[in-house]
Amino acid sequence: MAVGKADEPVEIFKARSDKREYRRIVLQNSLEVLLITDPETDKCAASMEVSVGYYSDPKGLEGLAHFLEHMLFYASEKYPVENSYSKYITQHGGSTNAFTSSERTNFYFDINADCFEEALDRFAQFFVKPLMSPDATTREIKAVDSENQNNLLSDGHRVYQLQKHLSSKDHPYHKFGTGNWDTLEVQPKARGLNTRQELLKFYKENYSANLMHLVVYAKDCLDKAQTLVQSIFQEVPNTNRSYSPVTDQPCKSEHLQILVRAVPIKQGHSLRLEWPIIPDLTHYKEGPSLYLSHLIGHEGEGSLFYILKKLGWATSLSAGESGGGHHFSFFEVYISLTDAGHEHFEDVVALVFKYIHLLQQAGARKWIFDELSAISETNFHYQDKSSPIGYVVYVASNMQLYPPIDWLVGSSLPSKFSPDIIEAVLNDLTPQNVRIFWVSTNFDGNTDSMEPWYETAYSLEKITSSVIEQWMEKAPDGNLHLPVPNMFIPTDLSIKTVSNKMNFPVLLRKSSYSRLWYKPDTLFSMPKGYCIIDFICPQSRSSPESAVLTCIFVWLLKDYLNEYAYDAEIAGLGYWISGHCSGFEVTVSGYNHKMRILLEKVIDRITNFKVEPDRFFVIKELFSKQYQNIKFQQPYEQALYYCSLILREHSWSWNDECEALTNLEIDDLVKFYPLLLSRTFLECYVAGNIDSKEAVSMIQHVEDALYKGSQPLSRALFASEHSSSRIINLEESKNYFYAAEGLNTSDENSALVHYIQVHSDEYIKNVKLQLFALIAKQPAFDQLRSVEQLGYITSLSRTSDAGVRGLQLIVQSSVKDPRYIESRFQAFLKTLETQLHDMSDDEFKKKVNALIDIKLEKFKNLPEETNFFWWEISSGTLKFDRIENEVAALKQITKMDLIDFFNEYVNVGAPKRKSLSLQVFGSSHFSEFKSEKVDPAEPNVVQIEDIFCFRRSRPLHHSLKGDLVHLKAHDIDHQ
Repeated sequence: MAVGKADEPVEIFKARSDKREYRRIVLQNSLEVLLITDPETDKCAASMEVSVGYYSDPKGLEGLAHFLEHMLFYASEKYPVENSYSKYITQHGGSTNAFTSSERTNFYFDINADCFEEALDRFAQFFVKPLMSPDATTREIKAVDSENQNNLLSDGHRVYQLQKHLSSKDHPYHKFGTGNWDTLEVQPKARGLNTRQELLKFYKENYSANLMHLVVYAKDCLDKAQTLVQSIFQEVPNTNRSYSPVTDQPCKSEHLQILVRAVPIKQGHSLRLEWPIIPDLTHYKEGPSLYLSHLIGHEGEGSLFYILKKLGWATSLSAGESGGGHHFSFFEVYISLTDAGHEHFEDVVALVFKYIHLLQQAGARKWIFDELSAISETNFHYQDKSSPIGYVVYVASNMQLYPPIDWLVGSSLPSKFSPDIIEAVLNDLTPQNVRIFWVSTNFDGNTDSMEPWYETAYSLEKITSSVIEQWMEKAPDGNLHLPVPNMFIPTDLSIKTVSNKMNFPVLLRKSSYSRLWYKPDTLFSMPKGYCIIDFICPQSRSSPESAVLTCIFVWLLKDYLNEYAYDAEIAGLGYWISGHCSGFEVTVSGYNHKMRILLEKVIDRITNFKVEPDRFFVIKELFSKQYQNIKFQQPYEQALYYCSLILREHSWSWNDECEALTNLEIDDLVKFYPLLLSRTFLECYVAGNIDSKEAVSMIQHVEDALYKGSQPLSRALFASEHSSSRIINLEESKNYFYAAEGLNTSDENSALVHYIQVHSDEYIKNVKLQLFALIAKQPAFDQLRSVEQLGYITSLSRTSDAGVRGLQLIVQSSVKDPRYIESRFQAFLKTLETQLHDMSDDEFKKKVNALIDIKLEKFKNLPEETNFFWWEISSGTLKFDRIENEVAALKQITKMDLIDFFNEYVNVGAPKRKSLSLQVFGSSHFSEFKSEKVDPAEPNVVQIEDIFCFRRSRPLHHSLKGDLVHLKAHDIDHQ
């Protein structure tokens, strides 16, 4: 129960598995708050949602709401040191961020529980008395502009803005919400406006306590949390501004019945059909859009996607409600088209309308709604506990939209079957209301208009309902039909009794074919499980051809399983197959009741794999486009690719794989498949609500399918065939660099990835590196991004590649070239050296304790626990007690130990420093790239000209797989 404005009790509906307590309060300044207490939490969090977004931007100041979101992070009257809020959060184990959408802005953070009180007070100052200095204003406009520069070549941003552009000009939906240098600096100045004064005015007019909703996730009891919140947030000013949601519709008659042809950046074809509808928010208990998205987006036999896929016209389809406002929305069907699908555009559109017509004829079916409702109810009551930071953002976003009883539920629990409401929305999906966006690089040079903000080329024509009806008459029928009842809905949700309360996985079974690691659920009491099987296949990456063929094999497996496994996915039982450097990995996870059924189907598809020619060519075409689109990756992603290519022993270049793909035919895969599986070892992990006997039985079934029978598909690996992923060992005191022009000549952005290789897995060095990264992360961001404005994308983080630990700086910039950014990073390190020496012993101890708190944070759910232990298994380290050992190591570290570590491995000129600089030069810095090649070499700087010659010249780090041959299986009672 909770307390309302007049102290009346207010019920807040929560999941049966939820042990947290909730209380709603309203402060005297009308700020509505939800308090959540969780005595088990290690992290506390808060989220403030303000009911204002870019729809409220003044005309001619596009992006002002988004810019204000950026500015509030800088400083406040109470905490005037710039960026001290972010520094406090980061250095006490937390994270912080914000986002601006059409009608709301959300700010949020999390932090180690013992630092929450001060963090909350610092956070509150965003809304009490923030400082927005003139200097910070100019710098942050540049940051907003940099963010926009990164978005300009994003097809998602481009098409969404085009959709908004083709709406009523006087409707806020039409607006450009990000902002840039022109809208926030140049144009306002030309009109005699001071952007900072407009910013302060916008803040004063819109940031009122009565328009805010706060969620606080605390460890303390509700009474203590309430006292804390009241003392801090009562100071937030309340100007009693009224909330005025946008109520009119953005699309008039001239914006409907349109066909838009648009040119994307990336190779490929896609189709979007959208219709204005009444938002589901209006009828969230009835869930009309949820019902329709379930059917139109279904992927099982007889579905729209099933037929389009069978015809070879589509590679993916999604359907559902999309962006709008409180009082208007759109229903959208998105389809990724193949080349053949692009050529059959009219037939594809016709089949969409044929399926909608089928639903209109069938009417709303109660059994389908009841099935959806039952799945939704099970998922709600057995939801995994999420991170506090994600939870507070979700709940704060719900507070303005729903009554308190449904704040935790939102629209996720449809419970009222209303055929009239469902059919009312369905009847809006007509040719008379449709907006069709057909996106393809084939339209390049054949358009007559341009969207102003992203310069997307497009052409527009009206399309009548009679034309679409003609297409429907000519289109293939395809045997469209409604889905059958879902056989994967779990009915046994009982929790198995665990007699052996083990804390770590045990090696339950071992044979020449496999190892089975096992860990029952002893923490979460959820009817869920995991089964991970790593197929280690020496042939999978022996050449560029084998690498590409392995990827095609994996994609075809998923393609073949899709219509069968889709029902399982809907019912909360998923699977995933992914390729890696040593083979491929199969994961089945979710409700354990019918997990074995799905696992056996996946294994059956693997062992009875057949190449279907039509699907082979569809997947080959998909891969071909992916390789073509590599050049449109962000420059920092290109730099990361070069880093990986240089370091990893068994990695092939994009160019080699692309050339190999071009020459591959069906027969190549037919011959490769038996070769791939002819030599295989299975590394397995079963966890969760599965007893040990069932775990053994599941893996025995997989072994029998692969290794037994008169003509077994696989044989065990010889000892010499076991391989592991290894990376090259860079030379000490050498600074290697590799420079390249950006692959996309239209992208002005350059990027630097500066990698420092430190050590192989070792507890004491691990924690020194982790502590250094914790201390250096925020200062690096402040200096390089906030002060010097080198680029919106700026981060310093730890890396782990094949067990080798390191540091990695990433900066992407349109204003400075990579060489300059490199020099600024070196200067930052020299400054940091002084800061480390000046750090007090008390401050150092706080940093150590913050890292200890991070390490001791408990697993919140089975996926977190599984990921941790599987990483130890798959990497071969098997240090299941890593946390305890690293905490013990941390407690022994002194400030001098850390300074010595920094001066030995990280600092400029450090004797054991091993660095690799990846420099990608964007179009605005091509001249610097060319001049760079003739600059005289610096001492200890080595330019890498040929990646593969360099890679062959360097020794490798040792493998962490170790000696696994002599591991013995652990005897436990089969429950």
